[in-house]
Amino acid sequence: MAGIYLIGILFMGLSMWVSWRLKSKFKKYSEIPLQSGYTGREIAQMMLADNGIHDVKVISVAGRLTDHYNPADKTVNLSEYVYEARSAAAAAVAAHECGHAVQHAKAYSFLKFRSAMVPALSIASRYMQWIILIGILMLQTTPIPLTIGVALFGLTTIFSFVTLPVEFDASKRALAWISSNNIVTQQELAMSKDALKWAALTYVVAALGSLATLLYYVSLLMGRRD
Repeated sequence: MAGIYLIGILFMGLSMWVSWRLKSKFKKYSEIPLQSGYTGREIAQMMLADNGIHDVKVISVAGRLTDHYNPADKTVNLSEYVYEARSAAAAAVAAHECGHAVQHAKAYSFLKFRSAMVPALSIASRYMQWIILIGILMLQTTPIPLTIGVALFGLTTIFSFVTLPVEFDASKRALAWISSNNIVTQQELAMSKDALKWAALTYVVAALGSLATLLYYVSLLMGRRD
């Protein structure tokens, strides 16, 4: 069990550092006024309209960095720090979330795959940790519970890696749109790129942490068989 704790501590520390960098970058770029003067809400509405999307609502939600796109009710949810803000950070985040809406409208393959995994993932995440714990305790008796737990954990790991191209593609669409439509200056575009880079790194760290943990559980199974 010491191995899993070491992995957990390592990736927890890395995740905290990336999260701190993301928050500091967002705060820094939120304080720099956007020369075009558009708010996050206006940028989102323009990007949706420009892509022929008229059935998605842009709404405000409480919190910081709580921005997300909900494909179930077709809403772009912008945090209060983005919705009415006029900054490079707000432009980047608003356009990124609209990037997901564009993916949905265009049936982007990785988003479809990710969405199809959600029902199974919600069930797996509910029981997975208990099954893995039971599996580890019973490992000397039978490998079956841990094998099931590893399979469920493998599903969450796949989900983490499928999320990566979804996030990177949304950022790519966002940056291309705000640049080509003169929403940001070249200096502001660099800030937007930097903010989205650190946001993407949070998903990269989560995926690598999940993979490292999965490999540890697999090594337990392999060790038992040896």
